[in-house]
Amino acid sequence: MPHDYGLGPGFEPKHIDRKSIYVNLEERIKYLHDFLDFNSADIEALQGGSKYLKQLIPAVVNLVYKKLLQYDITSRAFHTRTTADETEPDQEWLDEEAPKIQRRKMFLRWYLTKLCQDPTSMDFWRYLSKVGMMHCGQERLHPLNIEFVHINVCMGFIQDIFIEALLSHPHISLRRKIALVRAVNKILWIQNDLFAKWRVRDGEEYADEMSVYSFGSGKEGYIGDKKILGSDTSSSADDDAASIVSSIAPSTYTTQTIQTSHTNASKTSVCPFADLASKGSATETKIWAN
Repeated sequence: MPHDYGLGPGFEPKHIDRKSIYVNLEERIKYLHDFLDFNSADIEALQGGSKYLKQLIPAVVNLVYKKLLQYDITSRAFHTRTTADETEPDQEWLDEEAPKIQRRKMFLRWYLTKLCQDPTSMDFWRYLSKVGMMHCGQERLHPLNIEFVHINVCMGFIQDIFIEALLSHPHISLRRKIALVRAVNKILWIQNDLFAKWRVRDGEEYADEMSVYSFGSGKEGYIGDKKILGSDTSSSADDDAASIVSSIAPSTYTTQTIQTSHTNASKTSVCPFADLASKGSATETKIWAN
């Protein structure tokens, strides 16, 4: 049901201080929450649906890296740590099994796991802001510069996977599906803003006054002295030279045949569970196990 915002005679709009949303992260988050109606219902949906989101993470990670490696401009960044340099890499193009890619997959798993944690804490949103900062060449021992066009479309790709996977789940009620998709979308849109704020030039007249949060002394995975990721730069000074042995679920693609009166076309779905309903209970239990 649409909200009644009471925009009748005598209505006065809520005041938002322009400067505050540029110089104060907490005020920016409050504004985004209010505008998107991110509320207790969304918190409840995320808490109740976190187990479904977490079980999607391995498939999402693999699908994202398959996509990133399809294009030279995004694949090159794994060699050069920037999308702004079009110099061809000296080494062969990386594949999914390369140690660098395995390590990057680990970081993405940590990040997606963090998205399933407590959004009522300001530390949650500070972390999302730091993720944005780290992708524009700041707060890293080895700077990483990923231009916003690639970040933006990657977030859209992740959002699309979550939407299709959650809406196609055969056992979640429609009411819960809608609530969970809405809550996840709001989180991802706020994250996208926290990427954009490090790139766009709006509010640049306040640059000297922008809030600086203590993220520790250049250690990735920390806010202040609090560890928020599973590793830091002190244990991996050159994270592109390190490898990781981990158990990663294989990418799951389903091929659906679409018949028309004129042609037969094959469509590959990015949804890891698009054909889940047609499979036996053993498969369902394995995928959605607690």
